[in-house]
Amino acid sequence: MRLKFNLVTVAAALLGLGLTQESDQRQIAIIGAGAAGASAAYSLQKFAAEAGVHVNITLFEKTDHIGGRSLTINPFDDPAQRFEQGASIFVQANPILYGAMTEFGLSQRVLDADSNPVMGIWDGDCFVFTVDNSAPTWWNTLKTVLKYGVTAPQRAQQLTAATITKFLRLYEPEFFPFQSLTQRAQQLGLVEATGVTGQQFLSANNIGARYAHDLIQASTRVNYASNLAHLHGLTTMVSLGAQGATSVQGGNWQIFHEMAQRSGALIALNTAVVGVEKTSGGSSTSSKYTVQTTSGSTPGSPATHPVAFDNVIMANPYQFSGISAGEGVLQTPIEEIPYVQLHVTIFTSPSWFSPRFFDLPNSAKVPGLVLTTLAQSDTLTSGVNGVGKAGFFSLNNLGKATNPQTQQKEYVYKIFSPEIVTAQFLSRLMGATVPGGFTGGNSPISWYKPHVFQSYPKSTPRVTFQDPIVGSGVYYTSGIEGFISTMETSALMGKNVARLIVDDMVSANAGGTRVKGRDSSVWEEKQRPLAH
Repeated sequence: MRLKFNLVTVAAALLGLGLTQESDQRQIAIIGAGAAGASAAYSLQKFAAEAGVHVNITLFEKTDHIGGRSLTINPFDDPAQRFEQGASIFVQANPILYGAMTEFGLSQRVLDADSNPVMGIWDGDCFVFTVDNSAPTWWNTLKTVLKYGVTAPQRAQQLTAATITKFLRLYEPEFFPFQSLTQRAQQLGLVEATGVTGQQFLSANNIGARYAHDLIQASTRVNYASNLAHLHGLTTMVSLGAQGATSVQGGNWQIFHEMAQRSGALIALNTAVVGVEKTSGGSSTSSKYTVQTTSGSTPGSPATHPVAFDNVIMANPYQFSGISAGEGVLQTPIEEIPYVQLHVTIFTSPSWFSPRFFDLPNSAKVPGLVLTTLAQSDTLTSGVNGVGKAGFFSLNNLGKATNPQTQQKEYVYKIFSPEIVTAQFLSRLMGATVPGGFTGGNSPISWYKPHVFQSYPKSTPRVTFQDPIVGSGVYYTSGIEGFISTMETSALMGKNVARLIVDDMVSANAGGTRVKGRDSSVWEEKQRPLAH
């Protein structure tokens, strides 16, 4: 991976010196090169150039890749064959991601011709609904209406559109940038959705319980591994807003890689930030920060990065970061919130799913995308994390990949589940014995790769959210995840803190005075005699 370095910063680092900065120049540390961190770096460069101010950005990333939870996997370890392992899709209504894909000249992924277009919703006992996405739209609409009536689908569509329209106002100049996410959620009327469960929100808007239980709950389970009673209404609406879903050919991570590269930042991969300390440098209205890092080659031996920073952006969930914040760094505590631990299992096989697993006749063809909901006999807490009788959240045929040993194309499957997928489960799913090592011998599985994500917060109802300003010149992006957790919203928060920092710089150069203890973009003008 090619990295860009700011030569002045590198020179200072090699000499072990801080920089003598111009009055309008900022040293900015971004911790984490996922969607939020890459977006923050890219937006800082753009906003600073537009405003005529100067920033030096250092982007720290503890792994060897940019993109965070957006990453691809290579069946048979063949880099020419790529499938999404992490965050898989975004939609045309996402201004940042869709706009960046277009601006960077990235190609949209074309649906694999070998993928099965049938989607079924399974409750652990039977398929409660199936739809063929290759069929005419009117036919699928008719099927839905015949089973669930006219009003439930219409009301759900209208409610989704109205809710997302409210959310998209966060991008408008009247509401962007924002110092308080809580305040914006209240102003836009979104706390009406976040303050109740998805089940309550749908019921209050007269959306039929059967439609909610089958189709909408299947959407929340595949998107957020949660039932309607265990996540808030806004997340529920986001799960339904998948019209125009797309992804980048070769992996969505390329959007964030391009953002990081085009920011001109010094990019430090395999470099974990383990500490942030406040120093005595700077003026009475600003602070300096040093960061301690460990590299992949010297784990456990922290070293102080030689450049002191004016601003620090923590662009990863603080509770998983391993960062120790020194005295005075955090003026607002960062809330620890529970995350969903999601098991993502990808494997290949020349065989299709066994109909017997789903209690279907041997001649039946199992849908290529299986979403799940609760069975009639399930309670809200049945199974691990409420997964119910189905035992998994979703099962998807991603397409086909070529087995290099046989030169034959095989199906590529992805399973979302609340616990590790066992060989016994896969034996039943595939209708043939899968050994304890999953591959080899007469196993129906030829290649197997599991992964565990701390994928997204458990978005239980709430009306207050972590604000992005957590210290003097210190920002935090992951507070938006309890509001909405998507690649787009993380990128939005990265862009938001970038705007706040550049506005701060512009105000400082114009002679403003920082209001201590508040957002660094809030200024009060020095008192001057009134001109008459």
